[in-house]
Amino acid sequence: MTSPLTDEQRLLEIVLENPVCRRIVERAGELGVQDWFLTAGGVFQTVWNYLDGRDLRAGIKDYDLFYFDGSDLSYEAEDRVIKRAALLFDDINDIVEVRNEARVHLWYEEHFGVPAAPFTSSSDAIDHFASTTCCFGITRKAGGDPEVYAPHGFDDLFNMVLRPNPVMAPREVYDAKADRWREEWPRLTVIPWPER
Repeated sequence: MTSPLTDEQRLLEIVLENPVCRRIVERAGELGVQDWFLTAGGVFQTVWNYLDGRDLRAGIKDYDLFYFDGSDLSYEAEDRVIKRAALLFDDINDIVEVRNEARVHLWYEEHFGVPAAPFTSSSDAIDHFASTTCCFGITRKAGGDPEVYAPHGFDDLFNMVLRPNPVMAPREVYDAKADRWREEWPRLTVIPWPER
C-alpha cells in the first residue's frame, strides 16, 4: 500500500504537469544564476486550474522566474540574464518574466507608490507577495529533485482561499489582483484586506 502524497508532493505533481512550468524548472539551472525560483501565478494558478478541472495554463498571464544576485545591481546585468533566458526558453510560447530580486527596491516605490527595503534572497521576495496564497516557489539544486518553498503552508492554496499579506504591497495591489483572479477563478474565496 502506498502512502498518500504530502502536500508538497501533490503541488509538485500538479505544477510539473504544466509543460511550461516543467520546462522552466528543468532548465533554469542552465541560466548560471543562484537562488532561483519559479514562483507566483505559474505555480498557484496552475494548482487552481487543476482544482477547477481546466487546462493547466488557462488564465496564467506569465511565469515568474526570480533569482537573487546582489553582486551587480545594474539593469544591464539583469538584462543579460533576461536575454539568456529568452534564448533558453525560446520554445515556450508563454511569457517567462525573469527578475533579479536584489534590484526590486530600486524601482518598487516608483511602480507601486510605497518604498521597499532591499530583499535578502529570492525567498525573502516571495515572502512579500500581496497574498500569502501566492507565496510559493519551486527550485532545483544542482540537478537534484525539485524542492518547494511554502512559508504559509498549503491549506489556503488547495482550498482556493486568497488571503492578504500586508507586509509590503499596498491594499490596491491586493484588491486589483483579487478582482482579476476572482473573474478567472470564480470559486476563489477572497479574504478582505485587514482594516487598520
